[in-house]
Amino acid sequence: MVHLAALITFLTCVALSKAQHEPGYCAFYEECGRNPSLGETLIPPIVPCLNYSRARPITGEHYQKLKQVCPILDHGENNTYACCSIKQLTSLEMSLTLSKAVLIRCPSCADNFAHLHCINTCSPNQSQSVKVTKVMNVTTFGKTREAVVGYQAFISNTFADASFQSCKNVRIPATGGYAIATMCGRYGAKLCTAQRWYDFQGDSSNGLAPLDIDFQLVKAGDTAGLPEGVIPYNGRALKCNETTPSGGQICSCQDCQESCPVMPPIPPPAVPFSILGINGYLVISIILFCLLIFAFLIFLLISNLVRHRKRKYEETGKRKGKGKDQNSNDVTQKVIDPSEVTCADRNSLTAQAFLSTLFQEWGTVMATYPLTVLLASAVVVVIFAAGLMSLELTTDPVELWSAPNSRARQEKDFHDTHFGPFFRTNQLILTAPGRKGYIYDSLLFGPQNFSGIVSKDLIIELLELQKRIQNIEFWSEDLNRTASLKDVCYAPLNPTEPSLTDCAVNSLPQYFQNSLDNINAKVNMTELGVTKEVDWRDHLIYCLNSPLSFKDITDLGMSCMADYGAPVFSFLAVGGYDNDDYTDAEALILTFSLNNYARNNTKFKVAMQWETEFLKIVQDYKKNPAANFTFAYMAERSLEDEINRTTAEDIPIFMISYAVIFIYIAVALGEYSSWKRILVDSKFLVGLGGILVVASSVLASMGFYSWVGIPSSLVILQVVPFLVLAVGADNIFIFVLEYQRDVRRIGEKREEQIGRVLGNVAPSMLLCSLSESVCFFLGALSTMPAVKSFALYAALAVLMDFVLQMTAFVALLSLDARRQEGNRCELFCCVKVSTQRPNKPNEGFLLPLMRKYYAPVLLSCYTRIIVMLLFIFMFCGSLFLMFNVTVGLDQELAMPQGSYMLDYFQYLYKYFEVGVPVYFVTKRGFNFTTVEGMNAVCSSVGCDQFSLTQKIQYATEYPDRSYMAIPANSWVDDFVDWLNPGSKCCRLYAYGPNAGKFCPADKSAFLCPKKCMTTPSDGVLRPTVEQFNRFLPDFLGNRPDLQCPKGGLGAYDTAVVRDATGEIIASRFMAYHTPLTNSQEFTAALLKSRELAHNITMGMRKVPGTSPDFEVFPYTVTSVFYEQYLTIVPEGLFNISLCLLPTFVVCCLLLGLDLRSGLLNLITIIMIVVDTVGVMTLWGIDYNAVALINLVTAVGISVEFVSHMTRSFALSIKPTHVERAMEATANMGSAVSKL
Repeated sequence: MVHLAALITFLTCVALSKAQHEPGYCAFYEECGRNPSLGETLIPPIVPCLNYSRARPITGEHYQKLKQVCPILDHGENNTYACCSIKQLTSLEMSLTLSKAVLIRCPSCADNFAHLHCINTCSPNQSQSVKVTKVMNVTTFGKTREAVVGYQAFISNTFADASFQSCKNVRIPATGGYAIATMCGRYGAKLCTAQRWYDFQGDSSNGLAPLDIDFQLVKAGDTAGLPEGVIPYNGRALKCNETTPSGGQICSCQDCQESCPVMPPIPPPAVPFSILGINGYLVISIILFCLLIFAFLIFLLISNLVRHRKRKYEETGKRKGKGKDQNSNDVTQKVIDPSEVTCADRNSLTAQAFLSTLFQEWGTVMATYPLTVLLASAVVVVIFAAGLMSLELTTDPVELWSAPNSRARQEKDFHDTHFGPFFRTNQLILTAPGRKGYIYDSLLFGPQNFSGIVSKDLIIELLELQKRIQNIEFWSEDLNRTASLKDVCYAPLNPTEPSLTDCAVNSLPQYFQNSLDNINAKVNMTELGVTKEVDWRDHLIYCLNSPLSFKDITDLGMSCMADYGAPVFSFLAVGGYDNDDYTDAEALILTFSLNNYARNNTKFKVAMQWETEFLKIVQDYKKNPAANFTFAYMAERSLEDEINRTTAEDIPIFMISYAVIFIYIAVALGEYSSWKRILVDSKFLVGLGGILVVASSVLASMGFYSWVGIPSSLVILQVVPFLVLAVGADNIFIFVLEYQRDVRRIGEKREEQIGRVLGNVAPSMLLCSLSESVCFFLGALSTMPAVKSFALYAALAVLMDFVLQMTAFVALLSLDARRQEGNRCELFCCVKVSTQRPNKPNEGFLLPLMRKYYAPVLLSCYTRIIVMLLFIFMFCGSLFLMFNVTVGLDQELAMPQGSYMLDYFQYLYKYFEVGVPVYFVTKRGFNFTTVEGMNAVCSSVGCDQFSLTQKIQYATEYPDRSYMAIPANSWVDDFVDWLNPGSKCCRLYAYGPNAGKFCPADKSAFLCPKKCMTTPSDGVLRPTVEQFNRFLPDFLGNRPDLQCPKGGLGAYDTAVVRDATGEIIASRFMAYHTPLTNSQEFTAALLKSRELAHNITMGMRKVPGTSPDFEVFPYTVTSVFYEQYLTIVPEGLFNISLCLLPTFVVCCLLLGLDLRSGLLNLITIIMIVVDTVGVMTLWGIDYNAVALINLVTAVGISVEFVSHMTRSFALSIKPTHVERAMEATANMGSAVSKL
């Protein structure tokens, strides 16, 4: 028997080797049945019968079928010969239909593809270009015939290359990738060549080819090695920018580079501002420095001349006398002639006298009835603070940093309202740094690098972790039942009633459908005479390069599609690879996608619970010593959780800070004249009272705004208490030290003395507090919610602090003074000491030091010049640095130290190979149903060269400028392709109850013989308005499969929104950004995408019937966070300017229209702000909303210190400016310096 089989094989080979290759002869004809050498395939592998005979004349129905399938062979009904039966034509048509589904966007490509296979199957000169290499006996209906299961096809290089060139750029709109990537096996689009393309088409292991075809591409004129009589087919292949003989239009620019219009060169990037080739800001700063120095020197020269002239009159009109100035200091000074007193001085003294009188009377009353005042103050604070019971704390980053009326927020609301919120991402990025890589010698793919992490045991371990997470179950109070992943998961192909396998989980094990059996599968395979074992590695290599394949090319025959029915693109499964060398990746990626819900939706809490369980499992796994992965992870809730954790961890710091300040105030305010009086002269109760006043003002402010419904935030809790503490402690020092330095006048009561002292210092406290409060109230004009709420809370807290200091603290000081005068110990009021208090003012330690040493040295002639020069240099240097400050806030800076999110961001930037998706969203007002409307959007044949999707395609050609990496998918393109009668996607039932209705592609052709549309004469298919509205819902609900990969379910069912009348009121087109790693890139990408969207909008408004207010806008999930950086510089300048304006105005008004003092105050604060921003640049601190809040706070604190000093200088009656400055520095400087 064995000898008989060998003899048959030998005779067959002899017969094949002697086959003739003559014109007008066939090598095979008619169908013999199923290929016995193939197992399960995607389409029936029907093979032809070996039949060396003349070509048959084709007439009647046979001719019509040939004309329909292979018009290239049509020579007229009575003059057409072919080597294929009508059955073969039907099978060929079905096979071509699958390819046309992805190639029909480019008619010349589809024609070239069909051209070759028509020549191989039906050419009347078939034997001249085909050599049969393998036959097998096939028995059908009891009849055994020789079937061809392998042959060689000889094609000229010219034809093959031209065909390949016409198809290599054809896109798949749903994915943004190339159609050729699904038709070139392991090589993908980037490495595909004409030979590799044809090799895939002729490989029966791909599940699509019914037999093996060995395509031999022969150079023109090269006959070496060709069998006798063989003439390589050298027909003319159409170029992609040519029309087809049947009337098909040229391919679009997106599918054919030759069809693209000549684009003007893009302008070069903006060069940095420069003057004469030098940094322009540096030149300006140097010029300004020189001008200021020159102005200062001129001022010194003029001052010296004026001083020299005055010396002649120094002895004239001099009179000595004793008196007290407004700071209650004994001075000896000359008598000033009334003519020497300026209007500003008179106004200042008048305003001071008026305010001092008012506050003196007020203080006397407060000090006289301290208990009543304290009780009333406590009642008011309690009433205000009661609002804390309804305190609403904003933790959502969107609500914090994006104004409700901002463009990004409105666009987000529009997107979320019409399409639903962007899904929630829960992700792990896993590495195995200790694992060594290796080279795998694949039978099909040759030597391939495999990194240590791409190993079988780690893939199985990842699968176990994935299944553990997928099987999470927990009790949900909101659902009142046990909940699991399927309750909240994103299930694109079964969104209504998903099972666990319908949930979108993207990972490398999905290439094996999460099956351990598939991972362990192995089989012996023979290729080119070599037999070798193929296993999971061969399947993985293929799937990483062809993720859209329903069957690999190995004898394993497994699909690459995920178990939920969609492809897993390589960049979602692996990361950290170079040049598409996927198996050498450094990281594996595991992503669980959940539906996002509004915060008031019950399922939002369920999703949050699931993510909590997800984090528990991941964190437990990380702690497991048996785990072989080093990884980073995050849940959608992680960012908010970690920010909240930061605040919780900061609470002890706040408490310690307040305790330290309390101890410092208590110690610093003490009058320690004798160790026996330490407990009497200490100020612990005063310090505690001051801290309570500050805390009460903050609580009252928070309570009041809670009453009126303005939510608080973590920024307020972190910043406002310290701001008010700085202001409040400063005023406490000024008030208490002024009282300690004062001597009670004869006959003056203690309460009257407190009132008089308050009258001296309260105007200064009013000046500072009112300036700060108005400053913050104006700062509430900011559009950023966090800055706005902070400014409101801070303004009222500062105002409340001043009010409580004028009431409760005065009363408290009165009680403490009574205790101290009674020589009673603090905390032990019943205990008295015998040592009496010295009856002299207590200047403390700092006042004499500053009066005797610091002020004289600082205000000496040479020191003043040096200080001025130094600060002019600092100002100009900081101004230069300010222009170079980096704008933005990287996400990791918002995280606490040690946060797992820091590791995640590091892994994300290092290993992720694609950026965030960006949706180009259309609003109401555009008519998609018209031919003009479709052409203005699509990118296939017949579309406008500058359509919506085409402009996005142009942008992807300059990724470094546009930040666009992958072109947009297009439901319009795929809808038109889906309607094409050349595919099986859109058909109609002919019989039964569904007659006339849409028929899915998986139904029999007998039930659904009618196509939805007929082939247009010009090759440009466009539905009528009626057809568009009729079939669009069917397209959006059609699940994609092998027979119809263009189905819209999953890819587009949520991308098109129609109202009750069927009008499209919103749609979206998804593209991808390049990888973005910092806030500057995110901001630049947002700006460029908006520019692109505006250009698209302007173009689409020109389409007849388009509303003038129609708009296209880009939406990414990160837009709301980074939009602020587009305007934060002008907005910051505006806010800080608003803060400075009231400082100037209030200072002038309260000092009696003293413009000079107000201007001095303003200039000093401006210098402080500029210097602060300059230091930010030196220290690498970015300018952002948090920095803006701190700058506004810095302005407030600067107002506090500078205004006190300015007022003290303005009201001094010393004869010279230097003496006035010395007095202000010593008296007021010693008070504010204690803080």
